[in-house]
Amino acid sequence: MNRTTSALTIAIGMLAMLATAAEPPLRVLFLGDQGHHRPAERFAQLQPVLARRGIELVYTERLADLRADVLGSYDALVVYANIDALPADGEAAILEFVRGGKGLVPLHCASFCFRDSPAWIDLVGAQFQKHGAGEFRVRAVAPEHPVMRGFGGFASWDETYVHTKHNTRGRTVLEERLDGDRPEPWTWVRDEGRGRVFYTAWGHDERTWGHPGFHNLVERGIRYAAGRDPAAAGTYVDHPTMTRPPAGLAPFEYQPAKVPFYAPGGTRKGDEQIATMQKPLDPEESRRHAIAPEGFRIELFASEPLLVGKPLAMCFDGDGAVYVAESVDYPNDLVEPSAEDPAAPVEGRDRIVKLTDTDGDGRADRRDVFAENLSIPTSMLAHDGGLIVAMAPALLHLADTDGDGRADRRTVLFTGWGTGDTHAGPSNLTWGLDGWVYGIVGYSGFSGLVGGETHRFGAGFWRCRPDGSALEFLRSTNNNSWGFGFSEEGLVFGSTANGNPSEHMPLPNRVYERVRGWSATTLGGIAGSPAMELAPKTSGDGVVAIRQVDHHGRFTAAAGHRLYTARGFPRDYWNRTAFVCEPTAMKSRLRQRFSGKCHRAPEPTECS
Repeated sequence: MNRTTSALTIAIGMLAMLATAAEPPLRVLFLGDQGHHRPAERFAQLQPVLARRGIELVYTERLADLRADVLGSYDALVVYANIDALPADGEAAILEFVRGGKGLVPLHCASFCFRDSPAWIDLVGAQFQKHGAGEFRVRAVAPEHPVMRGFGGFASWDETYVHTKHNTRGRTVLEERLDGDRPEPWTWVRDEGRGRVFYTAWGHDERTWGHPGFHNLVERGIRYAAGRDPAAAGTYVDHPTMTRPPAGLAPFEYQPAKVPFYAPGGTRKGDEQIATMQKPLDPEESRRHAIAPEGFRIELFASEPLLVGKPLAMCFDGDGAVYVAESVDYPNDLVEPSAEDPAAPVEGRDRIVKLTDTDGDGRADRRDVFAENLSIPTSMLAHDGGLIVAMAPALLHLADTDGDGRADRRTVLFTGWGTGDTHAGPSNLTWGLDGWVYGIVGYSGFSGLVGGETHRFGAGFWRCRPDGSALEFLRSTNNNSWGFGFSEEGLVFGSTANGNPSEHMPLPNRVYERVRGWSATTLGGIAGSPAMELAPKTSGDGVVAIRQVDHHGRFTAAAGHRLYTARGFPRDYWNRTAFVCEPTAMKSRLRQRFSGKCHRAPEPTECS
């Protein structure tokens, strides 16, 4: 780009910024009531969001405000209420307001508001008739309409509205919900005189009103109804568009295997066997089958024979070196240390290896054994010349004291992690902002003495001092648990089994326990058990390609929960997109074949 072109580009950008800044804010009257939809509470969820977007919402429950001299000071009217009767002067004022060039935004129950007014029903475009309820997603039917460009839709729990008395004059349906096999208009716009109407059936309670997708849709609707550009709301995509595997991939091959099968619908069929299982692919072929968000690419970092056994955990040290815990013992051959000397090496077959890229090509080419004679190490964290290692029943510190690259000192920080189930132990060791080590444990739990204090707890979040002198159980989780991560503000998030890929810990137990008689509840999920992009399917030859025990098509074994807090990925990822693994959604394999990293073009950025 030459200097003249660059200067012109900057000038055009500055003019666009000035035009946006010069655009006056929108003033919107929000009509609610004292009904069961609790409009004042919903207003309180939406108002601060739109205020940051240059839209001023003003709340009222006064029908007397539906008159020309009041409405005239607003650009649009939002209605979210269940009021049966519309006074004649109010009806006339609304019609004059819209036909004169202003906007009307009836939301959800507004299609059952003012039932005594045929003019209102026609103005809205239909009337509510009946509903069910559930979590669902609707589909766009007019993706090129100005309201819908850049809007990817969302899923939420809501009421499944069915409408009647449809007025199709001047109406464009933007989204529809499938009611069985019948498409039900869900979101639409109407032209009325010189004005516009935007309606959506979304919005029964706080679940939808707190959803950023709903915020974006309503902002688009308000801007459009008020005669502004809905694109100013910005794009919204709740999940990225994914790449597709390249053409010409060889079909999968299968081999005999006896694998229990659990049918969808909650019926356990553990005694039945599926006769075949997919053969493992070589690392490069496996990488070619992988999909990623558009704009990202996946690259192989390490594979067999550099890795031996099942990689259970990995971490980086201060120099950026990668340590991987390899396991042969997992899951059924745990070797526990002796009670007399818990620090002594065990006769396990597992090890921790250091992987190095010596030639700078982005792939590991050197393997050094850092520690061996281990058994099922489930998490690691670099600290003080070595690694803190969770290996139930102990939390260890393995250190290299003579600089030869191998751990020669093994210190037990404390013991007490349960070993009743090897896939339910401690994991996700993470440094907290306070200098404590944080993690999560599954239902194998903990029972032991730490720092002179006895602790006993089940699945949940915990933290400890890095020298093992203190342990604190933070909060109970509701399932077997394997995910932990911080936001950049230090807020705690995690994931568990059985439809709970994301949960948030707002306050630890100690806050409640300061008040006599109080205790904290068990945490639940915040993600609503969302469906996975790839639901369980059957291949063309009848072989089950994806096996899940339960929650078919949804998260069953969500593991890991890392919010993206760097700045190499697009802005939508910054502190708002979490990476969560779901091993049961992968096609069945005999063993894991590679670990990878992905890049966003054109600048390489690692992610796990």
